[in-house]
Amino acid sequence: MIEKISVLSDKYYERTKYIRHLIHMYPEDGFAELKTSKIIIEELEKLGIEVQSNVAKTGVVGLLKGNHPGKTVMLRADMDALKLEEKVDVEYKSKVVGMMHACGHDGHVAGLLGAAMILSELKDELYGNVKFVFQPAEERDGGAKPMIEEGVLQNPKVDAVFGGHLWGSLKEGEVHVKHGAMMAAPDIFKFKVIGKGGHGAIPHESIDPIVITCQIINTIQTIVSRKTSPLNPVVVTCGKIQGGDCHNVIPNEVEVEGTIRTFDEGTRKWVPKVMEDIIKGMTTCQGATYEFTFEEKYPTLINDDEMTDLAKVSLQKIVGNKNVKELKEATMGGEDFAFFANEVPSSFFFVGIAEDESKPVLHHNPYFKWNDKNIKVLSEGLSQIAIDFLNN
Repeated sequence: MIEKISVLSDKYYERTKYIRHLIHMYPEDGFAELKTSKIIIEELEKLGIEVQSNVAKTGVVGLLKGNHPGKTVMLRADMDALKLEEKVDVEYKSKVVGMMHACGHDGHVAGLLGAAMILSELKDELYGNVKFVFQPAEERDGGAKPMIEEGVLQNPKVDAVFGGHLWGSLKEGEVHVKHGAMMAAPDIFKFKVIGKGGHGAIPHESIDPIVITCQIINTIQTIVSRKTSPLNPVVVTCGKIQGGDCHNVIPNEVEVEGTIRTFDEGTRKWVPKVMEDIIKGMTTCQGATYEFTFEEKYPTLINDDEMTDLAKVSLQKIVGNKNVKELKEATMGGEDFAFFANEVPSSFFFVGIAEDESKPVLHHNPYFKWNDKNIKVLSEGLSQIAIDFLNN
């Protein structure tokens, strides 16, 4: 099977490369991946794979039935791009103003389609079924949960889920797996400090929300530095501040948005409560008021040990034993693949794309760029995992 996968990967490489370039040229926002979905549907139908479209608006599900009865494995790729103007000079540069694939999702789609091409030629030797899931909106709103709600894990019932992500801090040719918690819960907070606007020359007649907001931002950092164990990873980041329109005017209000990253569920619930206590106390003592909202996004991505062991062995067959490594530490980045992992035994892994480890490829960056050859690692790896899970 290893040799067959390699031969078929070579056979379909130019096609998957073409698809990656096409998707890259026409990036689309979450739940708006219409062109991308159409490309996927056409490719799956060419392979004779049963297709279900418009799952969670723009999601696509392909079902390949093996020649023998057995379990069902699901392979997942995300489709959406980012609101970012591409600055890297490549022949397949984005043709959509203000949008680009700056996180590798174009490669994820091409890689999973490559796996579909490979496995469709091996279906006579498969014991069970393979679901190819192309998910919308990973970057912002999250398409995994609505796909689950619409039954993607049923008919037939999915027994295991696997997915991979091209990863810019890891060396090309390497694949990193992680047992247990791999990626953090990426939640969102917003708060507004409501003061009393006035003239900048007579601040004592106003209640300055800018000064109060600065105090709050500095103080909430003590949640991490003084209120949480250093052995329990937590990040609190204020990423957006809006307030004021003129140099000599004290505004009425200031708005702040940010993210909280945690691994522990108890800590996840505790941090926003402490944050609101700080905001309430500091606004009250200054005569201001506040508004606070907290939105839970994705849960912590926790890989199943047994599925990770299986993935590790399968991936070693593709890139060699020495090139499959255990990820040294979890990342505070988030992934809504976590919703699948909460429902079904699952494993997520990283595929390296950095030509030089000392010069990592930065995700969510206008100069994000990687070599097409890394699609093959994803296609072959997912194919081998699916075969090993079903046939063993």
